Amino acid sequence: MPIESFLNYLRFEKRYSPNTLLSYENDLRQFSSFLKRQYDLVDLREVKYVFIRSWIADLNGNGEVNARSINRKLSTLKSFYKFLVKKGEIKASPMLKVIAPKIPKRLPVFIEKKSTETLFEHVEFGDDFKGLRNRLILELFYATGIRRAELINMKSTSVDQYNSSIKVLGKGNKERIIPIDNDLKKSILQYEALKKLTFEKINNDYLILNDKGNKITISFVYQLVKTFLSLVTTVEKKSPHVLRHTFATHLSNNGADLNAIKELLGHSSLAATQVYTHNTIERLKEIYKQSHPKA
Repeated sequence: MPIESFLNYLRFEKRYSPNTLLSYENDLRQFSSFLKRQYDLVDLREVKYVFIRSWIADLNGNGEVNARSINRKLSTLKSFYKFLVKKGEIKASPMLKVIAPKIPKRLPVFIEKKSTETLFEHVEFGDDFKGLRNRLILELFYATGIRRAELINMKSTSVDQYNSSIKVLGKGNKERIIPIDNDLKKSILQYEALKKLTFEKINNDYLILNDKGNKITISFVYQLVKTFLSLVTTVEKKSPHVLRHTFATHLSNNGADLNAIKELLGHSSLAATQVYTHNTIERLKEIYKQSHPKA
């Protein structure tokens, strides 16, 4: 079957993650069910572009799927039919005549500077292992802009105190170096010292550990960030990625070069970083309205 063949290609040749594979499979199964229901069509190799357009209309019509999700599903179909063309099972992809719906621009959610100052200057974390660790997690996100997975998998050896930097292994196993300031260096040193006292024997070399000395989990990090951000901000979304956005936005608002922000974030292209210039423009508009006599 084409779907199984395609998924095996993604699994064994492209080495996609289980979550990504599941997403691809769900999209293809959903599309397949639509074709069976609407056109009594079973073989995806016989699909015409009008069938795909009909599916888009159906997804739009139920009101439960937004343009971003539809585009992701279409991206799945694009990869799937490109694979079938490559294998010689079809002559041309039906996706060539399909136009994806436009996605409305959505500015990244970030925390205001006053709120981050409140978080690190006035919130009580405690001086025990748990307190130092919780504060360090938040500091790392805000001071370096790293992703949640990058923090979870970071090793103690990734920290270079002498050169004031950390080594991060990002998407696609791409390595990047991020500078750290003296405050973050101090926080890491204090935390590492207390970690050694708290756990006499550590069976791993991960930088951040849970209360039992093991590697932290995705849910642990998300809940911790959400809990502490709730103390200082009313933004609807409170997640590690919001702190990543905050890192980039604060850099941009203070005049940092866009290419430098791109390198620090580990983006593969400048297009992904340019969204932060929109936040800067919005901030400039706000300042103009507040300050200019003719505004």
